[in-house]
Amino acid sequence: MRKMRIRGIAIAAGIALASLGGVAGQAASPAATAAPQAAAAPAGVSNTAPTTSAAPATAAPASPELAMDGAPAMAVQPHIGQPTNGVLGLQTQVTKNGEFAHWMHNAILMPTITAVCLLVLALLFWVMFRYRRAANQVPSKTSHNTFIEIIWTLAPVVILVLIAVPSIGLLQAQFKPAPSGAVTLKAIGNQWYWTYQYPDNGGFEVTANMLKEKDQVAPGERARTDADGPRLLATDNRIVLPVGVPIRLITTANDVIHSWAVPAFWIKLDAIPGRLNETSFTIDKPGVYFGQCSELCGARHAFMPIAVVAVPPAQFAAWVKAKGGTMPTPGKASNAVIPQPGADGSAAKAAEADAASNTTGPVENATVAAPATTQGATSNPAGAGNAGQ
Repeated sequence: MRKMRIRGIAIAAGIALASLGGVAGQAASPAATAAPQAAAAPAGVSNTAPTTSAAPATAAPASPELAMDGAPAMAVQPHIGQPTNGVLGLQTQVTKNGEFAHWMHNAILMPTITAVCLLVLALLFWVMFRYRRAANQVPSKTSHNTFIEIIWTLAPVVILVLIAVPSIGLLQAQFKPAPSGAVTLKAIGNQWYWTYQYPDNGGFEVTANMLKEKDQVAPGERARTDADGPRLLATDNRIVLPVGVPIRLITTANDVIHSWAVPAFWIKLDAIPGRLNETSFTIDKPGVYFGQCSELCGARHAFMPIAVVAVPPAQFAAWVKAKGGTMPTPGKASNAVIPQPGADGSAAKAAEADAASNTTGPVENATVAAPATTQGATSNPAGAGNAGQ
């Protein structure tokens, strides 16, 4: 009898422990499957975005291909790719358009503006001195002077033509379509962080947030160091682009109008919800280059930095591989479908579909064909790609 009691107590204890393990597993399950944090509300809410949304696993932290933030290790160079205290003029340009714009600013705009200002100032002093009452007791009754009227009509025309000729060439070069084989970078503005996608390299995604200062971070959070970059410009994830390869930049936004701007690239392209804007550029020199959102987009507009690491093509290919991406066929034109945010095929719609499928299961309707869905902003079929337009 005593042995039977002991055996019964042991069986009961085993059942109790098994039930506790099941309850603990159920309690831990929601935390393990929680969705990534979305864009935060402005008032008193953290604006930290997910570091990477639906991206493949990166290489191990100890991999020589990656730095702490997942980008190839690259030191920040003073006076390059960032603003510098006490320095006048534009940042050092590392693109052909930027070099041309820098030359135009220094060789055409500044001399023209200086000459016009000095001429107007000299005329003001001459009029005040020559035609003051003490020296001009009897004012002249002349009302017209044909020669002076011709001069002040033709001179502004000549000045405008002088400025317009290189300006039109620069404007045309800034919106020149990217050639075949360009690397496509899609920058998506959010309140208040940037999300980047590489459609031609497997479509992996990287999210970049501003790094806070040491006195602003919570326990366990990473704080900015001098190796990351200047204050308000350093990010937890740098994006990587190859040197000497054309870059096709496509911008859009999920909420309000933002603007992707990197002064050293001579790039400032608005990111507008429901619209895809495009430009192209080629980086000439390796380095780390910083920028910011340049369109007032809300309370934390000043905290949307951009950090770009420009590396040789071989190193870029290694980074793409480490991110789980692929390299396209050299010289082949891009055929990646780049949907607008909210359109069928976009990352947001895919996430919604996955969530609905996980909740209710797939729904099949074999009798009624699904209606064709168009994008609200452009009325183009959602399946049509926008790359290269």
